[in-house]
Amino acid sequence: MILRARPDGYPDQGVESPYAWIRLLITLTAVTIGNVGMYAASIVLPSIEADFGVSRSGASLPYAVTMIGFGIGGIVMGRLADRFGVFVPLVISALGLGVGFFLAGMADGIGTFNLVHGVFIGLLGSSATFAPLVADASHWFTRRRGIAVAICMSGNYLAGAVWPPVMQYFVGEIGWRQTYAGIGVFCAISLLPLAVCLRRRAPSTELPLPDTGLAAAPASRPDAGDKDRPLGLSPNTLLALLCVAGVGCCVAMAMPQVQIVAYCSDLGYGATNGANMLSLMLAMGIISRLSFGWLSDRIGGLCTLLVGSLLQGLALWLYLLSHGLLSLYVISALFGLFQGGIVPAYAVIVREYFPREGTGVRVGTVLMATLVGMALGGWMSGAIYDLSLSYRAAFINGIAWNVLNAAIVLFLVMRARRVRLLRLAA
Repeated sequence: MILRARPDGYPDQGVESPYAWIRLLITLTAVTIGNVGMYAASIVLPSIEADFGVSRSGASLPYAVTMIGFGIGGIVMGRLADRFGVFVPLVISALGLGVGFFLAGMADGIGTFNLVHGVFIGLLGSSATFAPLVADASHWFTRRRGIAVAICMSGNYLAGAVWPPVMQYFVGEIGWRQTYAGIGVFCAISLLPLAVCLRRRAPSTELPLPDTGLAAAPASRPDAGDKDRPLGLSPNTLLALLCVAGVGCCVAMAMPQVQIVAYCSDLGYGATNGANMLSLMLAMGIISRLSFGWLSDRIGGLCTLLVGSLLQGLALWLYLLSHGLLSLYVISALFGLFQGGIVPAYAVIVREYFPREGTGVRVGTVLMATLVGMALGGWMSGAIYDLSLSYRAAFINGIAWNVLNAAIVLFLVMRARRVRLLRLAA
């Protein structure tokens, strides 16, 4: 197909084109629908605990295995997207979520429930509606890549804002099993048409852009350095550091996200207030992702990641100071506002410091690390609660992991500053 060139130098269906923005909105819709798998287990946690007769850590395990499957699936689906485009992963996702939620709703024990969540909902389902779509979105934008990636990944939090109250309502009205079956049907019939809309492959090259006065494209950042030695490190070393940082920030992030419903129930405020807090937290995360996406286009992914990490640590500390209902709503809103921009920054960093080839796999690998952190943090918080019968120690554990993340990111920021100074001196 020959693309008709516009007077400003962009093709009508190429990089930074109107088609790219329309495609981004379709992608956002797919992410919002498919990422229900990330939150479903948290919403039904109290029901699972009572129905299957398991401990708090046992009831937290379905979320953990879902995140592990989600992370591994991100790499697998990212490789499929690199080779075939996002159409194939999205078809697999529609089928995986449809079958997965139906089977999970029929599970007769926690073991079966865990298996279905890990394989069908995590590995084959929701994973295809995250990392592959984020990588695909990054190919359609250059100057506005940060905000485009943020919009795409906002679907993850939009899902967290929409699905908890919807699920909580239906769980109360018809039970969690019937609710799961309904979600499976909805995901299957909605994702397949969206997959068809996203059949077109991303441009094979990033076309030269006219001077619009916007921030420089990531590839021209003075601290980008040699793509063979990003920040003076081997690509594998930098990728490994980003993965460790991703685990650290998301162990901390998972504490409120996974346990807030159970936490509110323990404090006597009820599961409905907990679900509403989670919804508020993730709704504020949408604002955060858009704001931090804009910031990434100005100061780069690494500095944006450092800002988000420091603010997330502050919000976790605030949770330790108050247990009132109103204050928990306020702190949950702040937590969402502070931490929402963290994960998108990793995808921006990958595009800034690594070659374009293999973006799907690299983004999938780093996002897998963040999801492993979410899985570990969700389970660990429940296990700490079982040992101490209090969430105070779990919050302190989250803060410690957040410190690890901030230390790694600060190290990379200092490396970037050194590369910039050396290039300027040369």
